[in-house]
Amino acid sequence: MFMTFFLLILFIVGVVLFTRRYNIHRKKKIVRRSRETWVIGMYRGPSPIQLFPQSGVTNPILTAKDVTDIKARFVADPFMVEHNSGYYLFFEVLNDKRDTGEIGYAFSSDCLQWEYRKIILKERFHLSYPYLLFHEGHCYMIPECADSGGIQLYRAKHFPEQWQHISTLVKGHGRHAALADPSIFCYRNRWYLFSYCGKDKSLHLFTSAILTGTWQEHPKSPVVSGTPHFARPGGRVIIHEGRIYRYAQDETPNYGTRVWAFLITELSEESYSEVPATKEAVVAPGNEWWNRSGMHTVDAHQTKTGEWIALVDGFTISE
Repeated sequence: MFMTFFLLILFIVGVVLFTRRYNIHRKKKIVRRSRETWVIGMYRGPSPIQLFPQSGVTNPILTAKDVTDIKARFVADPFMVEHNSGYYLFFEVLNDKRDTGEIGYAFSSDCLQWEYRKIILKERFHLSYPYLLFHEGHCYMIPECADSGGIQLYRAKHFPEQWQHISTLVKGHGRHAALADPSIFCYRNRWYLFSYCGKDKSLHLFTSAILTGTWQEHPKSPVVSGTPHFARPGGRVIIHEGRIYRYAQDETPNYGTRVWAFLITELSEESYSEVPATKEAVVAPGNEWWNRSGMHTVDAHQTKTGEWIALVDGFTISE
């Protein structure tokens, strides 16, 4: 009887301490987020790992002030697709009233001047990082929604404004709880998906024969362990001239400081290896007001001329 009572007391104390720690962490996160001003800009360069501020474009190209249908605190996490002779840019819009991320989009006919349109996806949970891809004639989105209980797949019912949930690719529980920034790509007729576990600062890798199929964790996963420097995905995975590049956002000394590039040198159902692609970060804090505190997302696309453009984001922290 005494032992049962003692264990019950230990359980209650544990719950109270965990709740207190969680609430303190959440409060700090909310306070920090309220001081951050994220915006979206454009870079250009000769390769997906050599990118610079784009001449002829006034950065930032989108800010919270451009959002017209809700009161937005900031915009971030840009992902673009070209479709029907136009350019569609999707991104996180932090709803100031809900303190929750929603997905909005903007349109451009020349990839230079952008017009905000509307919010196209919101849920009861936070949404961000709207990773986009076309596959077999359909446009899919895999946004970050760690609070949903897994990695969710959406498909455009009527592109670009109507989306429907298709399936949960990876269920969030145990070591896969709260997986963030899912980044997907197809290589040699097989699908691979990176996602970040903030609890242990590790990059997990999953694989599947088909996009909507059964996803399994790769035998080498986590492929990066225990580091806030290079584990968290920082944008679209690029396959160019037979090489695979993944972007990694650096969370030191603070969240969203810079983005590195890694070259994946070996990838199969059983193997994985990578090396740094450059000695310097691909994007880092700049001298302009909009990115002087950091940058954390790169969505790179090769143009018809062979150059590369990249949708990026940057932020400042108010005092």
